[in-house]
Amino acid sequence: MSEVYAARRTRLREYCNAGGSAAALVSRPANVRYLAGAAPRGAVLLLGRTEDLLLCGGPTADRPGQERPDEALRVQTLPAVGGGDPAVAAADLAAGQGADSLAVEEHHLTVARHRALGSVAPRLRLANLGSAVEQLRVVKDEEEISCLRIGAEIADQALGELLESILVGRTERHLALELERRLVDHGADGPAFPTSVATGPNAGRPGHRPTDRRVEEGDFLSVCLGATYRGYRCEIGRTFVIGTAPADWQIELYDLVFAAQRAGRESLVPGAACRDVDRAARHVLDSAGYSEGLTALTGHGVGLEIDEDPHLSPAAMGKLDACVPVTVEPGVHLPGRGGVRIDDTLVVRPEADGGPELLTITTKELLAL
Repeated sequence: MSEVYAARRTRLREYCNAGGSAAALVSRPANVRYLAGAAPRGAVLLLGRTEDLLLCGGPTADRPGQERPDEALRVQTLPAVGGGDPAVAAADLAAGQGADSLAVEEHHLTVARHRALGSVAPRLRLANLGSAVEQLRVVKDEEEISCLRIGAEIADQALGELLESILVGRTERHLALELERRLVDHGADGPAFPTSVATGPNAGRPGHRPTDRRVEEGDFLSVCLGATYRGYRCEIGRTFVIGTAPADWQIELYDLVFAAQRAGRESLVPGAACRDVDRAARHVLDSAGYSEGLTALTGHGVGLEIDEDPHLSPAAMGKLDACVPVTVEPGVHLPGRGGVRIDDTLVVRPEADGGPELLTITTKELLAL
């Protein structure tokens, strides 16, 4: 993997040099990890004129599941007491290497931190690195996709085991905690995001935080969870019915959301405009009269963060490339009644390779539990 990280840093250095910056300071944790192989708490990465350094603000002792930095990088640890800010120390080192400009992630730095960089090296011109690293992260290599695939398998397994247990009478909060425990039991670093379990009138509500409401017969039950594996995060969402058989309105609503999700999935081809994928799924729901209350986007990229570029929304710019993992997650929520959400993580693949690769494979049939 050392060659992979070195190649990533080389691409970023070429970008910076083309923009007139001799060095770059990367402070956003996911970006540090992408370029350095690990991101100890508070660490920053300096791409210097003469040397690349990972600067840490404290001990970097190994912890279970913690990734190790690229062996080709020199790691410099500041004193635990009075060691200062690693970003400020990096700016001082960049100036000492003879750099006259330093590209920084302004979208991640606070105003106070930005001022501190200018104070320690007043002759160093600070330029905006922008989202250059985030854009490098959009297209994944096969090692990254493998991590996502394993994470999806773990999430599928945790969800499948939950569905085999007795659900009536248990609270949303309890079910969410059990799912997160099962993720870890099956090898995940942890949940990719706070697990959402929603029942009855809460079902289908995006971003629902579990409550003490208990599962009842006849409820819709919607679950959204994800696993983190070696830092990479995937996502899956499913909706079920509690009881012997769903009501007619539940079948109708479920079939509609399923059709919208399928339309979005089938639109995932290299070269497709991001907004067109959103439009394909949204059109199905709009045509059925559910334009009000739809979520702002149909899906988003995943990787070292659960919400990455690209975004599949009506105003999205850009087109999809091959090897880009995204979610497709349309849903409808009817106030007071509940709703449906179906969410998959897929990888964009060309038709010659079989089309989009579905990572989350738990059945999308409307199961009565």
